[in-house]
Amino acid sequence: MTDRDHVDRHVERWLPILPTLDPDIEGAVTRIQFLTRHLRDVKERTLVGFDLHGHEYDTLHALAGRGGRAAPSDLARDLAMAPASVTARVDALLRRGFVRRIPSTTDRRRVDVELTEAGRAAWHGAMDVRGAEEHRLFAALTPPERRLLSDLLRRVVLRAEQPRD
Repeated sequence: MTDRDHVDRHVERWLPILPTLDPDIEGAVTRIQFLTRHLRDVKERTLVGFDLHGHEYDTLHALAGRGGRAAPSDLARDLAMAPASVTARVDALLRRGFVRRIPSTTDRRRVDVELTEAGRAAWHGAMDVRGAEEHRLFAALTPPERRLLSDLLRRVVLRAEQPRD
């Protein structure tokens, strides 16, 4: 490939200093880190545009991922948070009109949290902007290349999920 990015220059700079550096590993890791920062920055700018804080978006996202309705305990598990922290988040989203509390259909002692139309619209709007940027970036690859990249990264993730010896 003839196109060069800033990571190629980074690797070239470090190879004479660290002769055992594997340029392919360094290139892949540095590119993953760059893309992670880029997508995080896009998310932060997007959320500002929708007047959302990151924790609000994350909670709306978790709720949307459960079909728009969930028990606070399920949200706590999904967000890896203490139930009391989720309650505080839900209270804040309730004040903004993004969620409502409703009686559970399965346990009359429980109260579920449900997305309102305003909450769904805020979450969807932010998702659309983030998704558009993801599609813009990955348009650099053909569909088979995207599948291959996803498959290769899955193998690396599976290795990362294994306990270290």
